[in-house]
This record gives sequence, structure tokens and C-alpha cells, in this order.
Amino acid sequence: MGNVFRGGEQSLHLSNGGTEVFIDVLMLAVSDLADDVWDYRFAALLTLQDQNVMGRGTVGFDLQDIAWGTTPHRRARSKDFVLRATALALSRHRWNDLGYAPPFAQDYLHQFQAMVESFVPADDAHLAGSFPGPDERAMASCSQHRILSALPHWDGCFLCTRPRQS
Repeated sequence: MGNVFRGGEQSLHLSNGGTEVFIDVLMLAVSDLADDVWDYRFAALLTLQDQNVMGRGTVGFDLQDIAWGTTPHRRARSKDFVLRATALALSRHRWNDLGYAPPFAQDYLHQFQAMVESFVPADDAHLAGSFPGPDERAMASCSQHRILSALPHWDGCFLCTRPRQS
């Protein structure tokens, strides 16, 4: 089983473990850069990729299902946020917080970056709830790990909910 992240004609197919690594490193960057309602909505989308909560092999998203914004300026700003977060993740930002060396993370991030760079967001007026709304944004931050999470709906961030390795 695996998960797929799509954008235009490109796709990023990841194993369950690869998905975990990809979302972990991206979420660390998004948590530290978010400062706009849209950023927190994107963070909420990433929290929905936590397979320990949602189920293994059941996550993934398509860039065309994201509500990028209703104006060209908003769409450009949203896309820029995702690219800045991806670039920050590529710099190995906070990877030491993970407690493991994220294998292949840079490869996944480079593929995602290329996918986002070539993607042209359209007006999102046609979308019907596939992207977390303003009231569903990830505003809570785990006090222990400083990572945006779906609190109070879940017990903590992805590091809190991850099963402990023995």
C-alpha cells in the first residue's frame, strides 16, 4: 500500500513510511513559517496526512483540490508559502527533532517542489470542501514539540501520537 500526492501531470507515489517522512519534515517547516489563515489551513491539510490517525495507505492529496485563493495575488502568495516551506524543509530544518534520520526525505521534497513549481493554481470557487476551511485550520501548537496540530481534536502533534519504538 502507498499514498499519492498529485499536481497537474506529476505525481509523487510514496510508501507508507515514505509518506510519514515526507509529511514529518514538511510539517516542521510549515509549523515555523505559518503566519496567515491560508498557511494554517495548509497545515491542517498536512495534519490529515498522519497515518497513525487516518490509517495507513489512506492519505494523499491533489494540488488541484487545494483552495489556493480567489485572486491571482492570493494564489501566488499561497503557492509561495508552500515553496518556502518546502525549501526550509530541504535545508534539514529541525530534522534533529524527529529522533530518526529521515531517509529519502530530500528526494521526496525535491519532487514535491518541482510539482508545486510547475503547478498553476486555478480560481478555487469550484471546490466543495476538499481543503480545510478557515474554521478548520491548525491553530493549536503542541507545547512540547512546537508543531501545529489538530488539537483539541487529536491528543497531540504527529510526534505525540506516533507509536513509540522499542
